[in-house]
Amino acid sequence: MTSPLITARPPLRRQAAVVLLALSACLGLAGCQMNGTPTEPTSQGSTMSTSEFSTLDAAGVAAIRESKTARLDMSSGRLEKAAVRVTEDSYGPEINTRDSGKIKLTIVAPSGEISGETDRIRLNTTEKRPDFSELTYFLTADSPDEYFALIRDGVERYGIDGDSAERWIAGAQRDPECKSDFSITSGTSTGLDVNYDLRYDGAKDTQVIIVHVRPAA
Repeated sequence: MTSPLITARPPLRRQAAVVLLALSACLGLAGCQMNGTPTEPTSQGSTMSTSEFSTLDAAGVAAIRESKTARLDMSSGRLEKAAVRVTEDSYGPEINTRDSGKIKLTIVAPSGEISGETDRIRLNTTEKRPDFSELTYFLTADSPDEYFALIRDGVERYGIDGDSAERWIAGAQRDPECKSDFSITSGTSTGLDVNYDLRYDGAKDTQVIIVHVRPAA
């Protein structure tokens, strides 16, 4: 006669196996959740910079020189030193790439953008200002027609005084060999003060426009 104790053991083993399998599944699921948590993107835990804007510390300047692109944020109406990772007492860098090609510069303004291709970017400030009082860059043209087109582009895009610009262009066309330093009345249609300072010498092959970008008054 078969012992009742012996016949009861197989069901207990099956139940224990089921319990062990269930525990293993739970532990496996918990392990997956624990391992997955650190890889989930969080705004607080990320150390990677996701800013679309350039910085002006040593690393940022090196990146600008390498990529030949710079994008600066003046959407608030100012370029804050902290935003470009320079100390408050810093005067900021001067970036000159005359020997390696022009930089595609974009300044995001309160309304629209200011942009151009330049081989020289300068900043103006004092050691007590938390921002830069002015950003300057240089546009160049290899012919009078190209130069006049740059001026008219500034009139259209930034609200620079068109009548003043056309009077100057007409004078330069009448006297192609003229030499002139002339500052056209600034435009403020972007929410920033944009001034075209013309440095023209008809006897030279390359003509220069110094563009001054400042907070609007």
